Amino acid sequence: MSVVVYTDGAAKGNPGNGGYGVVMMFGSHRKEISAGFELTTNNRMELLSVIIALENLKKDGVEVVVYSDSKYVVDAVEKKWVFGWEKKNFTKKKNPDLWIRFLKSYRKHSVRFIWVKGHADVKENERCDQLAVAAAESDSLKKDVWYENNVGKKNELF
Repeated sequence: MSVVVYTDGAAKGNPGNGGYGVVMMFGSHRKEISAGFELTTNNRMELLSVIIALENLKKDGVEVVVYSDSKYVVDAVEKKWVFGWEKKNFTKKKNPDLWIRFLKSYRKHSVRFIWVKGHADVKENERCDQLAVAAAESDSLKKDVWYENNVGKKNELF
């Protein structure tokens, strides 16, 4: 039996406040996880949602099916782009910090991705969207430190 995971990310402005939502299911067990960040991007939140799900697995070697509406994440893995990026040390690629973190968790498990259309009444994907948006709009936002230190500063005018 596989762990079924639904993930989603959101950003209010891109960059702007962002959040992720995760729904994990295994048999009769269900876990929901979300968090929000001050300055980040939608793609970072989409990827972070998958990372958080994988990092929450208590054992290695788990079969996982991840449903995501992010072509960025699904295509990068399923089309094996991320492994080429890794060989080139993520040169000129966005979000290397998160891709490195993703690969560390990804390699501990047997993970398969399935793309789902966003906002198409897929129940658990809609729930993840609600979690991600609520997290992005919450009053307790974390700092996306890597993004702010490496990319966010480039948005300053002086």
